[in-house]
Amino acid sequence: MAGAIIENMSTKKLVIVGVILLLFQAFAFMVGGLIAPSPTTAVHYLAVKCVDITKHRVGTKWFMPWGPNQCDKIQSFDEAMAKKVEANNIVFAVHIPLPNKEMSPWFQFMLVILQFDIAFKMYNQIDEGAMAMIDVGLAYRDDTVSEWTEMAHSFEQRKLNCNFTTSKTFENEGRYYECDLLPFMEVGSVAHKYYLLNIRLPVNERKKINVGIGEIKDIRLVSIHQNGGFTKVWFAMKTFLTPEHPHHHDLVLETDHPHEQTARAAGKGNPGSGQGIFYSMLLSFWIIFCGEHLMDQTERNRFSVYWKQVGPIVFGSFCLFIFDMCERGVQLTNPFYSIWASDVGTELAMAFIIVAGICACLYFLFLCFMVFQVFRNISGKRTSLPAMSKARRLHYEGLIFRFKFLMLVTLTCAAMTVIFFIISQVNEGHWHWGEHTVQVNSAFFTGIYGMWNLYVFAIMFLYAPSHKRYGDGQSSGDAGGNSGEDIQLTTTITHVDGPSEIYKMTGKEAQE
Repeated sequence: MAGAIIENMSTKKLVIVGVILLLFQAFAFMVGGLIAPSPTTAVHYLAVKCVDITKHRVGTKWFMPWGPNQCDKIQSFDEAMAKKVEANNIVFAVHIPLPNKEMSPWFQFMLVILQFDIAFKMYNQIDEGAMAMIDVGLAYRDDTVSEWTEMAHSFEQRKLNCNFTTSKTFENEGRYYECDLLPFMEVGSVAHKYYLLNIRLPVNERKKINVGIGEIKDIRLVSIHQNGGFTKVWFAMKTFLTPEHPHHHDLVLETDHPHEQTARAAGKGNPGSGQGIFYSMLLSFWIIFCGEHLMDQTERNRFSVYWKQVGPIVFGSFCLFIFDMCERGVQLTNPFYSIWASDVGTELAMAFIIVAGICACLYFLFLCFMVFQVFRNISGKRTSLPAMSKARRLHYEGLIFRFKFLMLVTLTCAAMTVIFFIISQVNEGHWHWGEHTVQVNSAFFTGIYGMWNLYVFAIMFLYAPSHKRYGDGQSSGDAGGNSGEDIQLTTTITHVDGPSEIYKMTGKEAQE
């Protein structure tokens, strides 16, 4: 009787495979924790106040905060008033990166956060719901002598959410408001070495533009990008952990079961090629994988049976895709756009995140319930084991243990993913272990990525059709005596040999 590798491979070989996969998993965590740097770096910038003395502007003039062609600068707005420089002629200039450094494509992305330093004045307070109008331009170049090339220009609004923690009296004038950080810019790739931001705060009292926003003293920016060292480690892991096995794929293609098709799709859509597709296929695989061991024989092998379970996953993935495209799609042409910039956008984004978190928890609970049902079915089938011969009883008991262990590994993978997202949001630091510094976030990134790849590889390997037949080494008499004792546990079908063993073991008989 032919079946899957998980059924017919000897226990010794399975243990060896498991130990090898466990060593690779430990290696994945160690690479991130001990070799890779922190996933991201945050760099703080203080905008330089430049004076635009151009009377009749022709084209775009870019103001450099430092260097040989630096702009005419002022230190404060008091100096601007003394020199009779109007607010509309002040340009806040920020050069990214800092002097004697350069950006790299290895940085992957660049996220910029803005914060206003606003001083309290009795006669120039921040109005309720005040909006700051920002005229911002972004330019780039790849050397220190060429002209700047405009990359984007936009007029953006950002709502000020500031609190003054002390009493609003004349004695407290000059103290600063505590203002929330504002999303400012996001670039999906860092293709150039140098970037320049020129920011203006145009004032028009008649149109109520930048009126009632308080006395702005400075503009601070925080630039966040992925570490180049982490990116190199990440790419190395993708190369190492994502090999192609055409012959093995051909073996799996011999079957047409829904859970095997989704496993094959998850293997092709690994986390390196399309993370959203990969997660959708993996979530669907877990549901179908459990369902195929619960349903009656007549209801198996059809995707339509699982529309109630897989439908919400597809719908949720589609909603997250639309949500992501609403922001990132616009950012392709306007990197200053942010869905978090408006109250409606912020509420919508928070609603998506909360709903996604609730759905993830409900999915995990539902998966635990399905695994519990599978285990209950297996326990019911164990009642037929005592009537078998000792050899066959030990064989099936081994199959049951292997299958239960695989299901628990599946739940562990899902639980580790939930823990990973929680830690990545809460913990931004590192741990010290003796003389070594362990980067917690890097370790979880590389470890979870390795776990996904190893899990998909293990599933495709263990459920591939086996060319070894259980009972080949037994006498024909013994085989014939046990012909009525076959109870099967998996759904793998190899050519015309029929369903394998775990399939029938966990399935409900049609007459039941």
